[in-house]
Amino acid sequence: MDFFASPNHSDPKFKSFLEDACGSLCSWISTTHEKGPLPSLFDLPDVQPCLEGLPPEQLLEDIQKLMSGSYHSSHPGALAHLDPPPLTGSIIGELICAGLNNNLLAEELSPSITKLERSLCKWISEELGMPSTSGGVAACGGSLANLMALLVARSNSNSLYNSDAVVLVSEEAHVSIARAVSVMGLPPDSLCKISTDNDGRIDITSLKKRFSEIKTLGKTCIAVVATAGTTIRGAIDPLTEISHFCRVENLWLHVDAAIGGVFALSTSTKKLVSDLSKANSVTVNPQKLLGITKTSSLLLVSNFDDLFKCFSTGFPYIEPSSGLQVQGGEIGLQGTRAAEIIKLWIGLRQLGQNGIQLLLEQAIFRRRYLAEKLDSRKLKVITGPLHLLAVTPLDATSLEADEWSVRTKSRLLESNFLLSRPKYQNRYYLKAVMGNPHTQTSHIDELAETLNQSV
Repeated sequence: MDFFASPNHSDPKFKSFLEDACGSLCSWISTTHEKGPLPSLFDLPDVQPCLEGLPPEQLLEDIQKLMSGSYHSSHPGALAHLDPPPLTGSIIGELICAGLNNNLLAEELSPSITKLERSLCKWISEELGMPSTSGGVAACGGSLANLMALLVARSNSNSLYNSDAVVLVSEEAHVSIARAVSVMGLPPDSLCKISTDNDGRIDITSLKKRFSEIKTLGKTCIAVVATAGTTIRGAIDPLTEISHFCRVENLWLHVDAAIGGVFALSTSTKKLVSDLSKANSVTVNPQKLLGITKTSSLLLVSNFDDLFKCFSTGFPYIEPSSGLQVQGGEIGLQGTRAAEIIKLWIGLRQLGQNGIQLLLEQAIFRRRYLAEKLDSRKLKVITGPLHLLAVTPLDATSLEADEWSVRTKSRLLESNFLLSRPKYQNRYYLKAVMGNPHTQTSHIDELAETLNQSV
């Protein structure tokens, strides 16, 4: 069948198909400046397969229709979400991952890549300052990584079947934590939210008080969840104080560092998240800033054996591992997993330490530059130490802020700027994520002027 590349010789049809597809992708990326972040009207190709399979040229025409209706993350005005342009090396890694079609379920299905994942996760863990026993596993997104972290925490607390188990979490934590608690079969009141200070960080006094109340009620806390980079403003919870509290009370500390974790990979920004080293588990999402193609998320744990203890069920149909103690399907919820670690590995290698540092520093610089350009007499700006910033009219009611956010987002789109519109503390904001390396100071000047004139 011509549908599969030949294993016996170089396949000219396959090579031509690849080259034409790559040409279409390169053209789509290179003409981003002619478009806005969001597509205009587009046609969706047919969904169902025809009676006979289509030739490459027809398939590429259909793919082109999809591309024409896709979000342009490379546009300098694409500032709405944590979706930066992809690294060219990571795109290649994605292609190789698909072509190899290895399965990290078991070592015999991915001999070199299984070892690569273990080694890279361990290296990143140690860059975060975690102990020599640390390690991790790739997961399909931060939500899954957070769920797995709480499952490991519950496994270690001996509260597997305890419906009175609770999780202490910031009121500004990501929604995936609430979803994880629900998936774990715990009642809604098992999620105990802790109030935050004016900077959006967990109030340590409130945390201690809430924990004391839980103990009085005879409930078991299976984990405290801190955040290193909240979704709206990029706040970082006081990890030093929280980790000390957890150590004294013998509590599992999970840090959702999906946004902020990558800042530990550079000496110049490591201090922002230095106490990640004291966590029992950490979620890190390189896809959110470093340009690693989706998905690229890791769950890192201070003791790698904890993953196996939580998730191992045995694989009687899989050949025992020869060089590793455990199979890839026994260290997380997922069984079959693609070799996604390749695109993270090759992306980091392409950037190098200097490139990683430059990406991180420039993202923070753009956020600071925008904050300085905004008129504080008209706009309330909330932010943190990372690269996220949100604004709302300073002297407006909640209703007025709602109307302003709709009107101003539409006006910004006319100038090819896309900001998101989150609701935070009962009022709407416009949020800018300044991680796009194509966004220049001239773009930021134009964005700031539009925002300042909107009030």
